[in-house]
Amino acid sequence: MRPPRLLLPAILGTLPAVAPLSPAAGEERSAFFGDLHVHTAYSFDAFSFATRTTPDDAYRFAAGEAIRHPSGNEIQLDRPLDFYAVTDHAAYLGVLRALADPGHPLANDPGVKRYVDATTVKARGGYLPGASEFVARHDDPELLRSAWQEIVAAAERHYRPGTLTTFIGYEYTPSRDGGNLHRNVIFRGGAPQVPFSRLDSANPEDLWSWMDRLRDEGIEALAIPHNSNGSDGWMFQTETFAGGPLDADYATKRMRNEPVVEITQVKGTSETHPFLSPNDEWADFEIFPFRVGMWAKSRPRGSYVRQALLDGIAFQSEEGFNPYRLGFVGASDTHNSGFVFDEEKHTGKVGVHDFDPVSRGSVPADVVDGVPTYREVFRRYYSNSGLTGLWAEENTRVLENPTCRWSTWDAVKAGVAPRVSLPATIQERAWSSPIWIAPGS
Repeated sequence: MRPPRLLLPAILGTLPAVAPLSPAAGEERSAFFGDLHVHTAYSFDAFSFATRTTPDDAYRFAAGEAIRHPSGNEIQLDRPLDFYAVTDHAAYLGVLRALADPGHPLANDPGVKRYVDATTVKARGGYLPGASEFVARHDDPELLRSAWQEIVAAAERHYRPGTLTTFIGYEYTPSRDGGNLHRNVIFRGGAPQVPFSRLDSANPEDLWSWMDRLRDEGIEALAIPHNSNGSDGWMFQTETFAGGPLDADYATKRMRNEPVVEITQVKGTSETHPFLSPNDEWADFEIFPFRVGMWAKSRPRGSYVRQALLDGIAFQSEEGFNPYRLGFVGASDTHNSGFVFDEEKHTGKVGVHDFDPVSRGSVPADVVDGVPTYREVFRRYYSNSGLTGLWAEENTRVLENPTCRWSTWDAVKAGVAPRVSLPATIQERAWSSPIWIAPGS
């Protein structure tokens, strides 16, 4: 069995104040950067966006190679990343790609061909709104199993200790009343036979139970919620999914399985909102105010991390437990297998739909009576985020019984977190939460 991976994001969380620790004698640490939220042609929506690149292509992109963008152009990083995770949607995983295989019995079916052959915005027309229903009709447990095995194999093929760490992962994609409850699930080493998807349950608490069962079998996993900004208040509720009161068992279970949150990505930041932080002049930075995939606005309360942290502190003070003792990561959520983290070279995230400034609504699409008109599209609100940082001794999975030491000094030195001093009365401070290993004392 392959040794476990180590994932150590340079993120922020809360911990009762202790004396800062300097790097241990003889330790040399470096900052590593990567993306833990990437989609390829194995995700049915990415395939519908005309993406045809595979997990293998995605890992080659992370290593610095150029790959084909759905627009027909090439995209390439100016420097390789250190770690990467392909996180295709578990629901209907690989269905459209399988149907596109000329050897598939339905390859020439007219209904199949209209999806497979539609590689431009004009050709796709109104096909995308019915894509979910279409793939549901053709879903097959064997397709899921086969596609998942290919994703796992790709991660193993491209793992190069010290150069590129590849993580096996996928995206769990439930929603509630249009509110986004998506999580990326990242595996430390081994992986299950098939992923747990929203088709198994739309309740994230059931995902945590599944992860606990995997842990009992020796498979360690981490769930990372994303786009809480589009959750319509459901991501950071002060009650359970079923509407019951939170308790210590809930808090322990949630923090055991998802101690970090993706606070920034292309579809906006999830730190705070002007309604929640009216005195913060930066509260409107990179705000995506809608529920994912619809024009309905997302309720700010329960959707942003800063408020969740405050709610967690209140729970700790009043109830003795904290369900929101969170750290932060960033990611792209690209649906093109790769993302260029450069404002000057931005090529979007949803294939043929936002690869040029007009389709993104960034420049006028037309002039009507002398007045420039812009396309009112979701992409007008997209950003160019983000990445996760690692502060570790080596970029590898092979670390046996490691001891992690961290201080605000280390974070400043790495350039991945600010120095934060908080009043002693709060007894909280910024720190870097190690995942899967215990902090040293």
